[in-house]
Amino acid sequence: MDATRRISNLALIGFMGTGKSSVGRLVADQLRFTFLDTDDVLVSRAGKPITEIFAQEGEAAFRQKECALVQELALRTRTVIATGGGLPVNPANLASLKTHALVMCLWASPEKIWERVRGQNHRPLLNDPDALAKLRALLEAREPFYRQADVLVNTEMRSLREVAHQVIHQYRLATSAHR
Repeated sequence: MDATRRISNLALIGFMGTGKSSVGRLVADQLRFTFLDTDDVLVSRAGKPITEIFAQEGEAAFRQKECALVQELALRTRTVIATGGGLPVNPANLASLKTHALVMCLWASPEKIWERVRGQNHRPLLNDPDALAKLRALLEAREPFYRQADVLVNTEMRSLREVAHQVIHQYRLATSAHR
């Protein structure tokens, strides 16, 4: 990490089902930060669920809205940001987050993710006849972007509280090194 970097936020990236929103809320509560889920903000602004945004406007339009939101986040402080799973695939998004946030990737195996998300119908990227195969392919394609995070945290065999504790520990280490 760059010694001149201003870390005033914490950004959680990673694939769907790795716990970004759940862990993010716990971390925000414990650090007394604001919690912001980029997907929730985009849904609120559009007035419709992500599945409808994808169906009516396409994934490219959704990603443009996501990129504009990421630029706004640079103005925030003391915020835990849970990102959508595809957000870090755009290098500009990751670069922007790294200007103001410690970027942590929550990680799990495709099988564990599938176990967590298979009953959910609000995940447009899983609307596929072989959703597990699609999940594996997407995770493999996104892995190089996820690995650019400052810290990787495996969520596979940990409770939400254990993951939150690890995230807070890593955040405090990073921010104490930059004082």
